[in-house]
Amino acid sequence: MGNCCSDVAGGQSAVGGTGIYHGNQANAPNEAVDAFLKSRGYQGLYSQIELSLSATSLRDRDVLSKSDPMAVLYSKEKDGSLKELSRTEVVLNSLNPKWITKYTMAYYFETVQNLVFHVYDIDTQFHNQDVKMLKLEEQDFLGEASCILAQIVTKSDRSLTVDLVCGEQSSGQAHAQKFGKLTVFAEESISSKTTVELRLRCSELESKDLFSKSDPFLVVSKITESGIVVPICKTEVIKNDHSPIWKAVFLNIQQIGSKENPLIIECYDFNSNGKHSLLGKIQKSLLDLEKLHSAGIGANLFVPTAMGPKQESKVLKSQLFVESYSEKIQYTFLDYLASGYELNFMVAIDFTASNGNPRLPDSLHYIDPSGRPNAYQRAILDVAEVLQFYDTDKRFPAWGFGARPIDGPVSHCFNLNGSSSYCEVEGIQGIMMAYMSALHNVSLAGPTLFGPVITSAAHIASQSLTNNVRKYFVLLIITDGVITDLQETKDALVQAADLPLSILIVGVGGADFEEMEILDADKGESLESTTGRIAVRDIVQFVPLRDVQNGDVSVVQSLLAELPSQLLEYMRFRKIQPTFLSYKKCTYIC
Repeated sequence: MGNCCSDVAGGQSAVGGTGIYHGNQANAPNEAVDAFLKSRGYQGLYSQIELSLSATSLRDRDVLSKSDPMAVLYSKEKDGSLKELSRTEVVLNSLNPKWITKYTMAYYFETVQNLVFHVYDIDTQFHNQDVKMLKLEEQDFLGEASCILAQIVTKSDRSLTVDLVCGEQSSGQAHAQKFGKLTVFAEESISSKTTVELRLRCSELESKDLFSKSDPFLVVSKITESGIVVPICKTEVIKNDHSPIWKAVFLNIQQIGSKENPLIIECYDFNSNGKHSLLGKIQKSLLDLEKLHSAGIGANLFVPTAMGPKQESKVLKSQLFVESYSEKIQYTFLDYLASGYELNFMVAIDFTASNGNPRLPDSLHYIDPSGRPNAYQRAILDVAEVLQFYDTDKRFPAWGFGARPIDGPVSHCFNLNGSSSYCEVEGIQGIMMAYMSALHNVSLAGPTLFGPVITSAAHIASQSLTNNVRKYFVLLIITDGVITDLQETKDALVQAADLPLSILIVGVGGADFEEMEILDADKGESLESTTGRIAVRDIVQFVPLRDVQNGDVSVVQSLLAELPSQLLEYMRFRKIQPTFLSYKKCTYIC
């Protein structure tokens, strides 16, 4: 998967290229990456996937010869409708066709991409027609198959074979008649792996602060064909420096389009209130930046002085230099999946009293008799629906915190299944059943502490690392309140940043979640422990449910968009390369 995360602590956050970003006027609030992430109006980084199709043992619908099959690929939309994506060519006289026509599509980690395939026998009288013009209802239907794109890309050989069934039988009957098999092979585009590593510096930046130097950081954006400016990554913030040298950033060629496509590089003075001041900007392509590096020269930044049809700008003394420039083929997220790495989902649920009495409809834990999920159930279902395809055994550690189990003291990390010896449950349904059971067997209490559940998750991740198990862990914490152990949580996160672990936090209800934003280090400040140790990477992503529930982007997209980049950052931090050896499995005891 394309990646533009720095390999080192304090690196930049990555955002995808599907949202709209409107450039800032001089001295206006900078919406760049921080506000862009906060608005959640984007999808994460993606990979271009080329699908190839073949089939075996198809039905023979012709009398004097074999069938002449063609395959049609659809995406299944949220409302259940089918959207046609592509048609293959017609293979003459074959029950075991290998179609040449390929279909290239974008793979998005954070969404469930449902694919449906229909296979038809094309009548002889239509063989001279363009396949796009064929009326499918006039052809003989040979069968259909469906799968999730994630099921294909997680296979070691990136291929999946599924049964073809009759359309009328494929839904509603448990034992549908089989009519051959369809194999789907996915190959990642090489452009998804080609990455440019840049190390940038500036000289003679202006000061926007009265009593100190500026705290500069860079935002790199691309210009789309329609002229929209879309941020793709940012550097870390360097404190009190007018000649900063930032850590390396990585730009994926596919994400940019080509080396000739223009990029906007903006330099801002960081302000904790989010209203960052523009120090200067420049427009250059990757090809231009490569030439600057080769020549060892800088390019002057400018600031816009007037907007409108006749845009004017002021050239500054400040210059941008390219300290290092290199192109390389990087291992991608999909490479690690193909080599056996899995994502293990874990969940921790807030049972503090501030959620309200679960028996009353105004409680955040209220179980609606109509079956409508509450905020906790919705978050679990949405995230687990995506992550379940990346874990073969589907055994998920699940905890609760902030409640008093029967005849016991308040616990800030108890096994959701009620067991005293193990914490795992079976699948999504196991989480939901354990959650509803816990609501009847614990008394809501408090305060809200994150430290114990993060420590428990980190223990499992550490155990996995010690046993050389190819797993990366994803802990979902769902909470309604303000945490009371902020520094202890920071300490736990700094320790956990060394481990194969990411933490997703969903805030439900109307509480003040300002401290959650501190844990989500997208605002430029890396987490620091009580001993002064800085987190080696950012592993937290926080989303307040109220900010996304009325928007076009789902909670799961907002939470998971950064996860592939966090996994890649961990692998590069540990210098782990994907291999294709067999790997161990283990059971976690909590």
